[in-house]
Amino acid sequence: MTPYQSFPAPAKLNLFLHVTGRRPDGYHLLQTAFRLIDHGDTVHIAVRDDGRIEHDNPLPGVPAESDLIIRAARLLQSHTGSKLGCNLRLDKRLPMGGGVGGGSSDAATVLIALNHLWRTGLKRAELQALGLQLGADVPVFVFGRNAFAEGVGELLQEISLPPQWYSVLIPPVSVPTAAIFSDPGLTRDTKPIIMAAFPSCQVRNDLETVAKRKYPVIAEYLSWLGQYGEAMMTGSGACVFAAFNTQAEAQRVLDALPATMQGFVAQGLMQHPLFDLLD
Repeated sequence: MTPYQSFPAPAKLNLFLHVTGRRPDGYHLLQTAFRLIDHGDTVHIAVRDDGRIEHDNPLPGVPAESDLIIRAARLLQSHTGSKLGCNLRLDKRLPMGGGVGGGSSDAATVLIALNHLWRTGLKRAELQALGLQLGADVPVFVFGRNAFAEGVGELLQEISLPPQWYSVLIPPVSVPTAAIFSDPGLTRDTKPIIMAAFPSCQVRNDLETVAKRKYPVIAEYLSWLGQYGEAMMTGSGACVFAAFNTQAEAQRVLDALPATMQGFVAQGLMQHPLFDLLD
């Protein structure tokens, strides 16, 4: 087995999230803007030559068949016919059920890193298509740029975003995405916007109303953060964020946090830290 190598798995924020319709198969049609940030998990990978794939520190209560980094490694192995395997370790900083893409980013990092380490030679578009089999948020991390997304979140166009810092708060709940999207009260008919209209047009997170009703603590965190800036929930929750022009402004919010609340400060990225490992 080779020595472990470490690979970052950054979080994302949804700068808005509109539900514009629903496909016949039940999947929701979305528009959103993904912003990558410099706070995330770290995946450690050691290549082995016997084809076995092992997770050395699996998350409690997550069986192997549901473990996204195991599934990502097995999917790449199956798709490419690679005879190599790996040992995986995960340093988990991002909350589960937080809406910041933790599991999806971990899976994308495994796809990108193993494609490099196993020398399987897949191009970015191929890895994005593979990632979609693991979850709707995986392709944007493989895409590796801030993106305007449509479809179920897989139709991606690069967007230019200004340098910004974010105060991100972590309500003490894990929100299952399916519970939000299946709620009968969810708005599903927001009029689509054109990419050129963002970010000057009025936007929101359509999932926020349902999430606040189901998890009132999210509303509490949004209300508190709203004292300092325009607060919004990311993804299907639970995390909420506000944007600032400087690190000092974002840090002041964190410094004012009550002892009962948790959060972090992050800088917006222009591209994924592993962007240059592909293509």
